Amino acid sequence: MKKVHLIFGFLVVIAFLLTGQYLDRYHNHMVGVPDGTRMLYRTRHIFILLAGLLNLGIAAYFNYRLQLWRRILQVFGSGLILIASVLFILAFFHEPRLRDLDTPLSHWGTYIIVAGTVFHLLSGVGQQWDKPQPLHF
Repeated sequence: MKKVHLIFGFLVVIAFLLTGQYLDRYHNHMVGVPDGTRMLYRTRHIFILLAGLLNLGIAAYFNYRLQLWRRILQVFGSGLILIASVLFILAFFHEPRLRDLDTPLSHWGTYIIVAGTVFHLLSGVGQQWDKPQPLHF
């Protein structure tokens, strides 16, 4: 799962960079775009960055929990975070075209990414941690 988050996180950060280029080149860096549409593009763009960085952060620290129920929570949480990342990328292209600032994909993506993070948090609640080692310089 560590490698999945690492690779997927890098891909999502690349998607963030590419969507930035899309905004710059296709929409002339949002010059003349109505406020509502500009807001939707920019916030979805930032959501993509958030998802990519969250995946990279999890990859940096991920270790499977020893107890099965904790490991299940971790894997389920990871799956939700991966799904939410995809929803944010899809939302970037879909939601600015919707009427009345409707945001179904990013709406659910936000709930799902929070749930995935909470599952990761719950997987470690009450777990015994190794004592930190002193730093030697």
